[in-house]
Amino acid sequence: MQSTRLGRNGPIVSALGYGCLSLTDYYGADTAPEEGICVIQHAIERGITLFDTAAMYGVGRNESLLGRAVAGRRDKVVIATKFGAICDADGRPIDIDGTPKHVRKSCESSLTRLKTDVIDIFFQHRRDKSISIEETVGAMAELVQAGKVRHLGLCEVSAATIRRAHRVHPITAVQSEYSLWTRDPEDSVLPVCRELGIGFVAYSPLGRGFLTGSVGDSDCLAANDARRTIPRFQPDNFASNRDLIGLVARIAAARRCTPAQIALAWLLARGDGVVPIPGTKRLAYLEENLGAVDVALSRAEADELTAAFEPGRVAGQRCSEASMRYIDA
Repeated sequence: MQSTRLGRNGPIVSALGYGCLSLTDYYGADTAPEEGICVIQHAIERGITLFDTAAMYGVGRNESLLGRAVAGRRDKVVIATKFGAICDADGRPIDIDGTPKHVRKSCESSLTRLKTDVIDIFFQHRRDKSISIEETVGAMAELVQAGKVRHLGLCEVSAATIRRAHRVHPITAVQSEYSLWTRDPEDSVLPVCRELGIGFVAYSPLGRGFLTGSVGDSDCLAANDARRTIPRFQPDNFASNRDLIGLVARIAAARRCTPAQIALAWLLARGDGVVPIPGTKRLAYLEENLGAVDVALSRAEADELTAAFEPGRVAGQRCSEASMRYIDA
């Protein structure tokens, strides 16, 4: 597995990370804990070192699962987790809390669930717009000084917010949705990250499964699959977007690989510091994703994909209206 440094002064991580979200209920029922542990441990054996989770995933169950999976292997992994989302009894986010009190409480809870004494990268899951980013990051910085956190990160924030936060304490990584069909970070976030020496973690690098070509239509999704609430997966939008996957499939066939590998290879070619974190419940798909690091797109192939998925070509918003209001545009 190739490796890269996450940010100018961040940890060295595998070129491809692993997002743990899918292991607990977001895309349907939870994966059996034993199966989830098996997938994570296999990922470690295959050279993946960056594992991303969050307090809200499965209302804590996801962190606990990761903590169990890395027991005895803690020195081989970089654990990233996120705080700030306040959920209802069913695990749906209903608010964001970035107050210093919540920052400290969340850190202690995550440390307990992860069964570790230090979090490698502590991300604010979404910005709390009711208080200044300086106040939140100041509290996060105190955790670094206390030895409970090694690096700080922000999720789904604007370039202006990144600059303000970075003046309080160095930000190691910014995490946002980024893939062929979600190009928002290219406008200003990626440029400011590169200017300031901040790494970039790309979540949903496979378009929540769409770019794999394996989602036949929205009716195939489980009744409790969160993608049913996303405009891009609604029938009319989905039908329009499905036409875009043809190019990915054609390039994949010519290269004798899979559409997922082409989509990940496109991201891996975006430059140093961009680390995709695809997630999966299945070992076969994990191996498929790992194969992307050996796919080197030609300049012509990369340019053709970039042009085909240019902003404006994809129908529908990338997340629900309820989720959009938490994004710091």
